Amino acid sequence: MAEALKRRIGPGLLTAYGIGVMIGAGIYVLVGAVAGQAGVYAPLSFLIAGLVAAPSALSYAELSTRIPEAAGEAAYVDQGLKIHWLSVVVGLGIVLAGTISAAAVLRGGAGYLTAVIDLPFEWVVAGLGAALLAVALIGVLESMAVAAIFTVIELIGLGLVIWAGSTAAPVPAWSAPPEIFWPGVGMGAVLAFFAFIGFEDIVNMAEEVEHPERTLPRAILISLLVTSLIYAGVSLAAVRAVPVEALANSTRPLSLVWEARKGNNSAGFLSLIAGVAALNGVLAQIVMAARVLFGLGKRDRRLALFHHAHPRFGTPVKATLLVGAAVILGALALPVAALAEMTSSLLLAVFAVVNLSLIALKRRAPFAPFRVPMFVPYAGLLAALAALAMTLLGPA
Repeated sequence: MAEALKRRIGPGLLTAYGIGVMIGAGIYVLVGAVAGQAGVYAPLSFLIAGLVAAPSALSYAELSTRIPEAAGEAAYVDQGLKIHWLSVVVGLGIVLAGTISAAAVLRGGAGYLTAVIDLPFEWVVAGLGAALLAVALIGVLESMAVAAIFTVIELIGLGLVIWAGSTAAPVPAWSAPPEIFWPGVGMGAVLAFFAFIGFEDIVNMAEEVEHPERTLPRAILISLLVTSLIYAGVSLAAVRAVPVEALANSTRPLSLVWEARKGNNSAGFLSLIAGVAALNGVLAQIVMAARVLFGLGKRDRRLALFHHAHPRFGTPVKATLLVGAAVILGALALPVAALAEMTSSLLLAVFAVVNLSLIALKRRAPFAPFRVPMFVPYAGLLAALAALAMTLLGPA
C-alpha cells in the first residue's frame, strides 16, 4: 500500500469544493431558524457570523501554507502549541464533527428526496450513502468533480430563490421594520455561524493540491467571500418576501420564498435541489474526515492503520470506509435536532485553539509563504470564544 496521496486538485476544483461544503444543505433550512431569532434583521445576523468566521479563515489560510498536511488542525496544534495529546483530540474532534454532520445531512437529504420519490427512507439512506462512499473511494479528482457539479446545481437553486424573493411583493415588516432587538440578532448570528462552517475543510486537502502554498489561501478566501454574498442575497430575499413567523415555523423556508412569487405548490423542484445540496455536503465531509484520519495516522502510532493510500486510486481507503460506514449508520439512527448548535460549539472551540497555535508559531517564526498581521489570530481567538460563550449560555 502507498503512503502518499496524489496531487490532482487545482485551484478551480478546490474553490468549488469549498463553496459547496460551506453552502451545503444548511442554507435551505437555516434561514428560517435565524429569522426566528433576528426577525427581518436576519441578514445582519449572517453578516455578523461572517465577521466572526473571517479572522479564523485568515488564520487557516496562513497555517495551510506553513503546514500543508492532511491532518490540518491536528498538525497546527502539534507544531504550534507542542501539546501532542491535544493535537490528537482536536483531530479526532474534527473527524467526529464531520461524521455527525454528514450523517445528519444525509438523513435530511433523504427526507427531501423521499418527499418527491416514493421509496422507503432506509433504502434511500443506505443507497445514497453507499454511492457517495464509492465515489470517495475511487479518487479525489472524481469526488471533486461530482461535488463541483452538485455545487453548480445548488447555486442555480439559490439564484432562483434570490430572484423570486427580490421580485415578490414585500411583506409589511420589510416596508416598515420594527425596532432592532440586539439579543435576537446575536443569537441569530450564533445559528448563522453554522452556515459558514466548511472553510476549515479545505486545508485537509493540502496533500492532494497542486502548489498548496498558493492554492489553499486563495480557495479559502474566495470561498468565504462568495458564500457570504450568497447568504446575504438569500436572507434578504427571504425576509423581504415571506413573513418572519412563516419562515421560522417552516421546514422548507426557501420553498416559501419561491411560492411567494410563483404561487403555492410550485416549489417541488427545490426539494430535489436541496437533496442534491445534501449529497454535496455528505461527500465533502466524508472526503475531509478521511483525510484527517490519514494525517493523524502519520502523527500518532495508535492511528497508523489509517495512514495508507491505495496505490491505484490514491485515496485513504481504510479511513474512507470507516467514516462512510459511520455516516450511513448514524444517518439511520441519529437524532439531529441540535446538530447545528453542537457542531458549532465543537468547531468554535477548535478555532480558538487553532488561533492560539498560529500566535505561538508567528512568535517563533514570523516568515510564512502567506502571512496575516498578528492581530488577526488574536481577533479570531476572541471572536471564537465570544461566540462559543453565547452558544453555551444560550439566550438571556
